[in-house]
Amino acid sequence: MKKITSLFLLLLFVYSCGVKQTQSMLSDGDYDGAIHRAAEALRTNKTSKGKQDYIYLMEEAFAKAKERDLRTVDMLAKDANPANLEKIYNTYLQLNARQEKIRPLLPLRLMKEGRNAIFPFEDYSDQIVNSKNALSKYLYDNSKLLLKTNDKMSYRRAYDDFIYLEKINPGYKDVKQLMDEAQFKGTDFVNVYTKNETNMIIPARLQSDLLDFSTFGLNDKWTVYHSNRQKGITYDYGMIVNFRQINISPEQVKEKEFIKEKQIKDGTKTLLDANGNVVKDSLGNPIKVDNFKTIRVNIYEFRQFKACQVTAKVDYIDFRTNQLIETFPLASEFNFEHIYANYNGDKRACDDNYLPFFDKRAVPFPSNEQMVYDTGEDLKAKLKNIITRNKFRR
Repeated sequence: MKKITSLFLLLLFVYSCGVKQTQSMLSDGDYDGAIHRAAEALRTNKTSKGKQDYIYLMEEAFAKAKERDLRTVDMLAKDANPANLEKIYNTYLQLNARQEKIRPLLPLRLMKEGRNAIFPFEDYSDQIVNSKNALSKYLYDNSKLLLKTNDKMSYRRAYDDFIYLEKINPGYKDVKQLMDEAQFKGTDFVNVYTKNETNMIIPARLQSDLLDFSTFGLNDKWTVYHSNRQKGITYDYGMIVNFRQINISPEQVKEKEFIKEKQIKDGTKTLLDANGNVVKDSLGNPIKVDNFKTIRVNIYEFRQFKACQVTAKVDYIDFRTNQLIETFPLASEFNFEHIYANYNGDKRACDDNYLPFFDKRAVPFPSNEQMVYDTGEDLKAKLKNIITRNKFRR
């Protein structure tokens, strides 16, 4: 009985809070919020006595919301400002959507008054179509005017308006063609290339890999990077990777000799006491213990080493003014290292992770060109980071 009472009180509390929140929304002018909350409550058991308050609140909220929206449309229409067309169109959509939210719940019976709740629905289809057509014409005409300017930001606004127009009125005139034109005109095209200010030849494949922007994933809505200039495109910016210095160390082979020792088990022996006597167990048998011996190995280690350092700078250029916008440092290192070893003695004295070095032999050093090329992956990652963190912005 206590559990039933507690559950009843909990449900009563939840219901009370829901009604109060709906009343609060209604008082604050959030009519659609109040309608939504009431509709959620009425989806189940709408005929129960406990749901009556929600029906009254929904009826009042609908009337006030409709009156407010129609008043807004009337005021905007009288203003005759084409900039208001989108607001008028969206308001008619809102009027219709509100009705469609309530329609599945009807009828809603008010028990005390013995009547159904009143929701005076209207057919807004003509108003929706007319306002959509007026908005479409305005967006189309205004965006075409923006395309005749010489301003990229205007082209971008035109593109966004064409996108919206295609959404609300698909297939309207030649919008898709004009959309492509607006995107092309509004895009910043960046030409990326390299300069070699060092006294060494930069491997052609390093330059090719570094400028393979198809793997960078850097193009965005309004910025496109080209490593090869294309006909018919006026480039707005340049990004120059200037190789400043390439340092390559001599080929080095460093030798090192060291000794390793380890104790290993070598059979068993009879345990003796301090006086040299045999120690026996309780049955009189001699006690046997592990016998250990020390092994050692002389290791002759050879370490092949060669290092390469590439330093560069990335210049951002505004081609419209031929001015340097900003410069960023770029540097990368690559080390070639190969270790192999010989031994004299018992190699079991070595740690297990060292044993593979005994199976290796000397290898040819990479060429200087290969060393420079091998810096490429790190250079490319750092270049991508520079571009990602420092976008071309107007």
